[in-house]
Amino acid sequence: MKILAFAGSNSKNSINKELLNYTLGKLENVEIDLVDINDFEMPIYSIDRQIENGFPELAVDFHKKVEAADGLIISLAEHNGNFSVALKNILDWVSRIDMAFLKEKKLLLLSTSPGSYGGGNVMEVATKYFGMFASGEIIASSTFPFFNDNFKNGEITNEELKNTIAEKIEIFQNSFVIA
Repeated sequence: MKILAFAGSNSKNSINKELLNYTLGKLENVEIDLVDINDFEMPIYSIDRQIENGFPELAVDFHKKVEAADGLIISLAEHNGNFSVALKNILDWVSRIDMAFLKEKKLLLLSTSPGSYGGGNVMEVATKYFGMFASGEIIASSTFPFFNDNFKNGEITNEELKNTIAEKIEIFQNSFVIA
C-alpha cells in the first residue's frame, strides 16, 4: 500500500506537520510518499493562465503523486476557517487536470489548532471538498484541539486524543485489507 501524505500548511513550524509525522510513525507495512506543499508553489490559478500557459509542471507532478497513491493522509491547517491558500492553489490546479482526482482514493483527514475547535472549520470544508467534489473516500477524520497542551516532544500527551488518533489510523489501515 502506498500513501501520499502532506500537511496543508506552508509554515516551517507547522503543528499540522508535527501531527502528520506522529501519525505516519504509527503506520505499519506501508510505503509513504511524504511531500511538503512548499515544493509545489505555483502561480495563483486562473482560467486565463491555464488557457495561455497550460498546466504548471508542478501541478502535473502533484497529480501524478496522487495517481500513484492508494490513499492519502492530510493534516489540514486552518486559515480563517478554510484551507491555507497554498493548499487551495494546488487543489485548484490539480482539479483542473482531473476534477475527480481522488476517485478510488482512501483518505485519512486530520486537523489541529492551538484552540478548542482543533481545526473543526477546515475539517467541515475538507469533508465536503475531498469527499464530494474531488470524489475521494474519507475513511476516517479527526480534529485535535489545544495542540500545544496535548502534544509534547513528538508525542500525544492526552490519552483520550492518543486513543482517538490510534483508532482513526487503525480504521484507515484496515480499510485496505481485502476480506
